[in-house]
Amino acid sequence: MRLTFIALLSLAACGQAPAGDREKAPPSQAALNAAEAPPVALAAKIDRSQAGKPAPTVPFEMSNGGATKTVADFRGKPVLVNLWATWCAPCIKEMPALDTLAKTLGDRVTVLAVSQDMEGWRAVDKFFTPGKFTTVKPQVDSAMAYGAAIGAKGLPVTILYDAAGKEVWRINGDYDWASAEAEALVVG
Repeated sequence: MRLTFIALLSLAACGQAPAGDREKAPPSQAALNAAEAPPVALAAKIDRSQAGKPAPTVPFEMSNGGATKTVADFRGKPVLVNLWATWCAPCIKEMPALDTLAKTLGDRVTVLAVSQDMEGWRAVDKFFTPGKFTTVKPQVDSAMAYGAAIGAKGLPVTILYDAAGKEVWRINGDYDWASAEAEALVVG
């Protein structure tokens, strides 16, 4: 499973030209038009194609050397699962905003930051130093089985599950989770 997920991530990156080749090529008209376009609205980033699917039963570690749980263990209220890794720049960029959202949501929604780092807690503990984040706590899936189970093509991926454990939507890529728009999206 781990190799499959790594292969998928590698394939996702394969479609991009090397940096040197991109700099030499003249910009296309579409690229020029895209540069002038306003930022993509949140609605364009929301993927509802998997809505209604049950959350995978893949376990993740709740703490270093601690118990494992699945999303099903949190049924009864919505669960926001963020798949991330310490080597993923967009993941690192959005983590403070995810922490702010978790604080804002309080007990209304469970926020899970599930690391896909193969080095597990060794990598995660370095990033989640004491006092760095006040609300969001890390979980670890070093086998990257959760990402494989949901068909993730990259990181970060954030999925909202309803109180019954069914997917509502997902966002592929980073997002400003500290915004009022994000809170409204999560709590409806």
